[in-house]
Order: sequence, then C-alpha cells, then structure tokens
Amino acid sequence: MIPPLPFEPEPGLKPEVLGFFDKATNTISYIVKDPASDACAVIDSVMDFDHAAGRITYESADRLIGTIRDNGWRLEWIIETHVHADHLSGAPYIQQQLGGKLGIGENIIIVQDTFGKVFNEGTEFQRDGSQFDRLFADGDSYRIGTMTAHVMHTPGHTPACMTHVIGDAAFVGDTLFMPDGGSARADFPGGDARVLYRSSKRVLRLPEETRLFICHDYGPNGRDIAWETTVGSERQHNIHLKDGVSEDEFVKMRETRDATLSMPRLILPSLQVNMRAGEIPKDSDGRPMLKLPINAL
Repeated sequence: MIPPLPFEPEPGLKPEVLGFFDKATNTISYIVKDPASDACAVIDSVMDFDHAAGRITYESADRLIGTIRDNGWRLEWIIETHVHADHLSGAPYIQQQLGGKLGIGENIIIVQDTFGKVFNEGTEFQRDGSQFDRLFADGDSYRIGTMTAHVMHTPGHTPACMTHVIGDAAFVGDTLFMPDGGSARADFPGGDARVLYRSSKRVLRLPEETRLFICHDYGPNGRDIAWETTVGSERQHNIHLKDGVSEDEFVKMRETRDATLSMPRLILPSLQVNMRAGEIPKDSDGRPMLKLPINAL
C-alpha cells in the first residue's frame, strides 16, 4: 500500500534553489531561499575528505557559506535527508560559521543503534539523536522565513530517509535519481527494496509539475551531470519506477542489481561521522580518530 501524502501540497510557492555539485562524491548540496525574505536553508552539505591521507578540508562547505554571506542571507536550517554513506556531512562547520538548526529524520536512532554496534562505539555514544537540534516525524513541518517546509518519511534506502517538500520543490535525498539513473540501492542495513518502491511512489503522488532535486548524479552513458527533474518526468521516464512498473518487478530488479554492487568508497568514515551529525569521533586522548571494522558490512 502506498501511503498518502501527509500534507496538502503548495505548488504556487516557488522557492529559489541553488545546486552545488561535489565532483569527488557526485553529491549535490542545495541552498533553498525564501523569495519573500532573506531566510534560507542548506540541504545535504559535504565535508571534503582525503581518504588516503585522512585529511579533512572544507572547500565544498565554504562555497555554500560564501554564497549565503555574499547575498546577505540568513541561514535558518541545515537539513540532512538521511545518514549518507558516500560523503561526510559539513553541517557542524556550516553551523559554526552561520548558525541555524540541524535536522534529520527521527529514525536516526535506528541508524545509530545499528552502526553503534558495527563500530563498537560503547556507552558514551548517544543513540537518541541528541546530536541534532530537531528530529522530524512523518508529516512534520518547519519554517524557512515565510515558507512552510513539509517532511515525509520515505524509507527503503535507509530507515531514516525523509523527503522535504517546500512549495513546488521536493528534496528527495537518495530515494530517487534522475530518470535515466533510476533509484537508490536498498541493501544497506535497514534498507528494503519493497519499502523503497512504496516510498518512491509516495513522492510521485506530488503534483506532476513539482520540481524534484536529487542528491546524487553519476551522468549515465556520459551525459552531463544533472540534478533537477519533475514528478511528471519521473513517472513517464524513470527506468526503474515509471508508471506501469509493478512492486514485484521493482523488487526483483533492485535486489538483483544490489547484489552486484560494491560498498561505497567512503561508507566507513561517512557512517561514523554522519550518525554523529557530522562530528568526527575522538579517541580516549581527544584526538579525531576513525575506526576500520573488518568484515562488518
């Protein structure tokens, strides 16, 4: 059963959206601006990580910060659509520079419990989501200036995935890709292909003209990187989820495909950092330190 939308869409509201592509991780971060005020939000920011050197830098986050400062905007929210497994979040750095509240789906506690065990984090690691300022439930809303942002739970890729709908713009995280990219994998702990199908179809119940903003793009078949599509285009052209594809067909395709995929290159550092709201864990001496569990995934 496809869950109904937990809010009434507002297609007449058209926020300004700026996308920032991070080539190293194929991630798109967004600034969402209220056209009626100086308020804005950041969605799915990136912290730069040199895996071989274990070095953190902030060029990607600084692009967002610079744009907000140069325009005299006011950052009210820093949103994570889910706990990313392919890039590290730049949220704490951005919050230190510009303020704003950090929000994620309430099922972050499930992710924290699962991966707290994988990384043997011990009792000092809080598994209650308290690292974030707001935990969103299905149907929740929040304000960005004069705009109301609506949140709906869209699990399947991870248990904590949420889609944020602001007027005619929906930020879908990894639930959907561009039409020629299809859908996200569903084989991480807590993932479920059948649940992903239902979540995706729920997003596609939004008005056909709704703009969908994608978290990752890999330029299939050599096309240019893109990150904006529409509900109507997805329903007509998405190679995995277009109208007419049944739930059973999708599940068979997704599970077969997922069995061939390797783990994302940055999954181990990403999960440790992102389940802490972007903070890097520290060892007993207070030094930033990441773990490398063997045969854990």
